[in-house]
Amino acid sequence: MGEPVPTLEMSGRTDVGCARSSNEDSIAWHAAAGLALLADGMGGHNAGEVASAIAIDILDRLLQQVASDLQSREQAVHNAVAEANSAILDKAGSQPAYQGMGTTLALALFRDDTVTISHVGDSRVYLLRDGEMQRLTTDHSLLQELVDGGFMSAEEAEEAVSKNIITRALGIEPTVAVDSQCRTIRSGDLFLLCSDGLTDMVSDNAIAKILKDNVDNIDTIAEALVAEANRNGGDDNISVILVRVRALTSSAT
Repeated sequence: MGEPVPTLEMSGRTDVGCARSSNEDSIAWHAAAGLALLADGMGGHNAGEVASAIAIDILDRLLQQVASDLQSREQAVHNAVAEANSAILDKAGSQPAYQGMGTTLALALFRDDTVTISHVGDSRVYLLRDGEMQRLTTDHSLLQELVDGGFMSAEEAEEAVSKNIITRALGIEPTVAVDSQCRTIRSGDLFLLCSDGLTDMVSDNAIAKILKDNVDNIDTIAEALVAEANRNGGDDNISVILVRVRALTSSAT
């Protein structure tokens, strides 16, 4: 058996937005298993919803029971992402409408007093701790590469019109690299997983304000984030998962 899961509270919302006819995002969360999963699909003929659903189904099945140590957790995530990537590629080859489909991924896997955070693409994970919000992931996107290369500032990137050219996704190549990190958690930490349908429409400062203004009710936060994205145009599907650390296990220090 793995290490115990801390006491967690989770809430999620996914919304079609104001401009799309279908929702190609998929989300899943299980507080008792310490697992939160979010995928933002892409591809013609609404095939993105097929890709994101495949990814979430496979990851959900493989990651609810994970061995205790960090290396085992990271290997489990790597193996699950590889299986999902292959399944999406296989499905894409099964009929023309699915060709070129893919999906981003953001996940959080909690054990004892730590969380493993993994992502592919431009779906993000944030942490609100002691009233300060920080972004924990770096987008796999052309825009982020321009920022990293010094061609534009982070502020200019936030105002950029074209934000949706991603450089990494599940279902595009035979192998996909997933970025993973392990962090120590504290009681009171609030994590946000979200698709770019939120972050393209709502600035980090505005997201942080919504988190802080409604910090005692994660259901309200989820609803407010989706509402704000739609109020600002809702150009894409919007998905969010909130995870609050209520208490750590007795073995944590």
